[in-house]
Amino acid sequence: MGSHDNSALASNSFLADKSAKVFVAGHRGLVGAAIVRKLTQLGFTNLVLRSHAELDLTRQYDVEAFFASEKPEYVIVAAAKVGGIHANNTYPADFISINLQIQTNVIDSAYRNGTKKLLFLGSSCIYPKFAPQPIPEDALLTGPLEPTNEWYAIAKIAGIKMCQAYRIQYKWDAISGMPTNLYGPYDNFHPENSHVLPALMRRFHEAKINGAKEVVVWGTGSPLREFLHVDDLADAVVFMMEKYSGLEHLNVGSGKEVTIKELAELMKEVVGFEGALVWDTSKPDGTPRKLMDSSKLAGIGWTPKISLKDGLVDTYRWYLENYKL
Repeated sequence: MGSHDNSALASNSFLADKSAKVFVAGHRGLVGAAIVRKLTQLGFTNLVLRSHAELDLTRQYDVEAFFASEKPEYVIVAAAKVGGIHANNTYPADFISINLQIQTNVIDSAYRNGTKKLLFLGSSCIYPKFAPQPIPEDALLTGPLEPTNEWYAIAKIAGIKMCQAYRIQYKWDAISGMPTNLYGPYDNFHPENSHVLPALMRRFHEAKINGAKEVVVWGTGSPLREFLHVDDLADAVVFMMEKYSGLEHLNVGSGKEVTIKELAELMKEVVGFEGALVWDTSKPDGTPRKLMDSSKLAGIGWTPKISLKDGLVDTYRWYLENYKL
């Protein structure tokens, strides 16, 4: 953090003025929607929200005009182009260019139009492929990235560095948070390109509805993963906006590991699938362990509240209300 850690900036209390204008970029996504829910619950009355149709964040002129007229006091950047391995492999140009455009336009326009504080959100894929486990913040840029998503990762790393550069050059309060694997309402449950948790939920649900005898899952179930309910992330976002004004990005994780096998068994229970769970051990397992070290954030005073079981129950309730087979 060093000499550029202007902690005096933190005296601008985020929670003290619920009528302050807060721009949540990407409010319709998994993360943005959760942040809007949290801020609304807390009594914020002046949220500035724009759909993609209303404001295309890749268009510099439009973003500059929006900031010049709205002049939000606080900005949370939850807008990004995201996707799985297949999407990253197929559209690498989209992943690097769209994300660089969105974050560059928003960060620069926020600074130039007097925003007090900005929080940029990334993801755990910014870290080297062979980073130590659990992954500390200082593992960033110590080795090569996972080739399948380096386009997205490079953009997110550039966003962290841009926030740091604006802090150093302009003494501006821009911070970054890097969440672990997220899940919850508004997740992507698409059968082809969703992540492991929503994919399992959908498969168990469809098996239950169709009266299937078994669900087959790839691998041995031994890899360890970390999951954070998106409402916990939203809680951490508010905490960081209130309490953190450091140069370094902060990891935001649950700190709890679960094997894919444990996840699948818990999911089976939550969904109420009565059939068999079968492991196809001829299929690959993926990385054996992926866990973030979130002790810095814990040291400042934030820890997650939602257990995996409770989070899955909540997410399945949302899935049932919003996905009609």
